[in-house]
Amino acid sequence: MSSDDDARFMELALQQAQIGWDEGGIPIGAVLVHRGEVLAVGRNRRVQLGSAIRHGETDCLENAGRLPASVYRSSVLYTTLSPCYMCAGTAVLYEIPRIVIGENSTFSTSEDWLRSHGIELTVLDDQRCVELMQRMITERPELWAEDIGEEA
Repeated sequence: MSSDDDARFMELALQQAQIGWDEGGIPIGAVLVHRGEVLAVGRNRRVQLGSAIRHGETDCLENAGRLPASVYRSSVLYTTLSPCYMCAGTAVLYEIPRIVIGENSTFSTSEDWLRSHGIELTVLDDQRCVELMQRMITERPELWAEDIGEEA
């Protein structure tokens, strides 16, 4: 994929993050792309659904539905924020070979672990992703703490 493709698909992920924020949730969006075709989009909907596991990446994969392993193994996952271990584990389980990350300055825990499993990571350092997460952390710190399994 080209950097233009990465920018285009990250834009879709960012749109999902904004929708999640506007709904009162956590502003993290994701897109699953297979050979240039968008298979699914998702956003963190833990708040909206009262869920323990619907992070942006897991929501996206749930929205993709059941797919053959070969599809996952030739897809790219776009996410506005560096994945937590739960989302990273899902990517490792399905052997998604590449993850494009909008930003990792506000949160980053799993990147070395993902690389150790052979997953290629591309970090875009998208300032819009950073600003949205900084706003989240400032305005809704208790919700952010809950989302990453910490005490407020």
